[in-house]
Amino acid sequence: MRVVVVGASGNVGTAVLRRLAEEPTVTSVVGVARRVPRADGSSTVGFPHDRATWRYADVAAPDADERLDAALAGADAVVHLAWAIQPSHKRGYLRRVNVEGTRRVADAALRAGVQHLVVASSVGACSPAPYGERRDEPVSEAWPADGIPGSSYAEDKAAVESLLDEVDRDTGLVVSRVRSALVFQRDAASEITRYFLGPFGTPVVRRAPLPLVTLPEGLRLQVVHADDLADAYVRIVVGRHPGPFNIAHPRVLTAQDVADVVADGELRTVPYGTARAAVAAGWRARVVPVGEGWLDMAMRVPVLDSTLARELLRWAPVHDAKDTLVELVDGIRDGAGVSTPPLKPR
Repeated sequence: MRVVVVGASGNVGTAVLRRLAEEPTVTSVVGVARRVPRADGSSTVGFPHDRATWRYADVAAPDADERLDAALAGADAVVHLAWAIQPSHKRGYLRRVNVEGTRRVADAALRAGVQHLVVASSVGACSPAPYGERRDEPVSEAWPADGIPGSSYAEDKAAVESLLDEVDRDTGLVVSRVRSALVFQRDAASEITRYFLGPFGTPVVRRAPLPLVTLPEGLRLQVVHADDLADAYVRIVVGRHPGPFNIAHPRVLTAQDVADVVADGELRTVPYGTARAAVAAGWRARVVPVGEGWLDMAMRVPVLDSTLARELLRWAPVHDAKDTLVELVDGIRDGAGVSTPPLKPR
């Protein structure tokens, strides 16, 4: 089986390459990226990136179709992971990469006669959680995927879901989408730091531990380790399983869990509105790298039920949810990363 991974040099892509390297049914892997690992001093091509043949393609560039056609030639399956989070103030650029880029990959897969397209969706694609006492009730893949209002990330994920509905309905391509929780691993620590903490927040979080952490009331998070998520991707590819799959650790982390990891349990909560106003002001002042839409999404997404993945894929997470958070935070404090350009420590 020949598998092409678009966006193979990032957080999830790196984990998928690791998992593909041990899959006997996969005979060749092509990695496609805008920032390709290379042995010219800017990065070193080591494991798992040395297990792929690399092709350069920028899905938002004018020559994207030509480059994707060359990269996807002869592929049995395509895993599309490429996604832009920064620069967060350039909304048009994010839309071109995230939504139009996905359309270009789907069109290239059809032109190449690829049999299976697997696309990274997210819990952010899901409509808001139930209200009131049912807020933490896990939802299945049947839950609407219309996104969280006010979050550009969620809007783009929902738009991609609609696009994939069209492809699924109008073509013979087998389409899968993976709705994952927050994806953490030590190797992604430097990338996550740049995307979400920025130059002002990084020195603060690298203190071990913080004397106190302030978080919005009612915060709860679901996470999944990148290696556990990669295992789900490969099971979907090898089994050619269509449809959406929720992939998350069943344990829901609370604000207190976060405080336990970063501040030895010292937690102060503030009203959601107060936290939102602070994030909005910081983003507009370009002090905070992401805007209030990310907080809206964190507070309003549903809890994912991964029963379908457990039963159909025989998938189960190996890494504990809180341990996964600990691994990430330790990586941030250590300035961890790997040599591929998106994950390389600055």
